[in-house]
Amino acid sequence: MTNETPTAQLSAAGVSIWLDDLSRTRLTTGNLQELIAEKNVVGVTTNPSIFEAAITKSDAYKAELAELSAKGIAAEEAVFELTTADVAAGCDVFAEIAASTKGVDGRVSIEVDPRKAWDTEGTIAEAKRLYAKVDKKNVYIKIPATLEGLEAITATLGAGISVNVTLIFSLERYRAVMNAYISGIELAKANGHNLADIHSVASFFVSRVDSEIDKRLDALGTDGAKELKGKAGLANARLAYQAFEETFASERWALLAGAGALPQRPLWASTGVKDPAYPDTLYVTELAAANVVNTMPEKTLDATFDHGVVTGDTITGTYEESNALLNRLEGLGISYNDVVGLLESEGLEKFVASWKDLLNHVQEALDAAGKEA
Repeated sequence: MTNETPTAQLSAAGVSIWLDDLSRTRLTTGNLQELIAEKNVVGVTTNPSIFEAAITKSDAYKAELAELSAKGIAAEEAVFELTTADVAAGCDVFAEIAASTKGVDGRVSIEVDPRKAWDTEGTIAEAKRLYAKVDKKNVYIKIPATLEGLEAITATLGAGISVNVTLIFSLERYRAVMNAYISGIELAKANGHNLADIHSVASFFVSRVDSEIDKRLDALGTDGAKELKGKAGLANARLAYQAFEETFASERWALLAGAGALPQRPLWASTGVKDPAYPDTLYVTELAAANVVNTMPEKTLDATFDHGVVTGDTITGTYEESNALLNRLEGLGISYNDVVGLLESEGLEKFVASWKDLLNHVQEALDAAGKEA
């Protein structure tokens, strides 16, 4: 690994590079190990869409599906077995990194059934079940940042389980997520857990904000509107980093930090550029700062490695400009609250749809395997 590559420079700037993908093929071919060795990857995230693609578009799971079919296991339990097996294997691949970073990196995330996103108690139970099944210290349990999810986040952390909070779009919700995290650490302390063993990231989505706001700017069609295209996602994320700095400089947090607790790092998600008119490394090089994670689709990772221009911290010092940009959008009649509310709703709908597709495809595969037996 050389410090001359853009991904190495990004790491040196304080950004942890995680891959937004996992599959049996990546694990068995050594591809994941290659990305660690060559492109500074130090973690992995998954979601229902990733697993739907991994399991339904590959023959790598065929033998295991046949075994599960022979046991009479239905789709829901089969998906649980397949996904937790991949995540556990991924945790093993990253075990050395997890040990060397004391659990900060070397993480693999697995999400609760997205259909439980509005069910607090169901999410808590599912989080504990996933954690027990994977049985690796470097696993992250992903919980969507719905209003119902906030209490589940606190309870899960309070049980000593590390959490990746996902599908955050708004600054208001992000502050609520950080509050839920601190409440969870306080609960974990009261429950006697070692706070240094509990970690968390907050996945703040970036490119989808631009996709929705750009659509509304195009509808306005004015020169003033066009000038603002492709800027809201960065502004929103940069203001999230400001909120992160403020929250973890508080007296409330200082008491927990003194007891060994670590801050919940912001994670930039949805960093693949949707508009080909924009630089393909936009949401990577323009969101570099200490103590952040950037989880990238492989296409974005490759682009960053190939031609990313890393100039150090591109976040701090941008807060006034970022606030002004969001205010200009409001002045044009583009409601921030309407946009982020829509994106949360759509994001959850997409994950639920992917999960249902996955269950349907796995059931079909199980049925087919049963007929062949």
